[in-house]
Amino acid sequence: MSSSDTADPTEFPASMGKVSRRELASHGLTRFDHLTTVTAKELLKIHGVGPKAIRILEEELAERGLGFAK
Repeated sequence: MSSSDTADPTEFPASMGKVSRRELASHGLTRFDHLTTVTAKELLKIHGVGPKAIRILEEELAERGLGFAK
């Protein structure tokens, strides 16, 4: 097992799924504050990021007093 298999490059929850976290990271989105610069609609255009991931991220952002860009 390589270190890339065990290292999670993002602070996003595992409940989102591995593919969505990896794809967000490949677009430079690895922290919750990064998500404040993009809209949910833009995120949905990324392969592997679906409504479930958006819902989870929205809830996590709200807990931090943050939100997606409008």
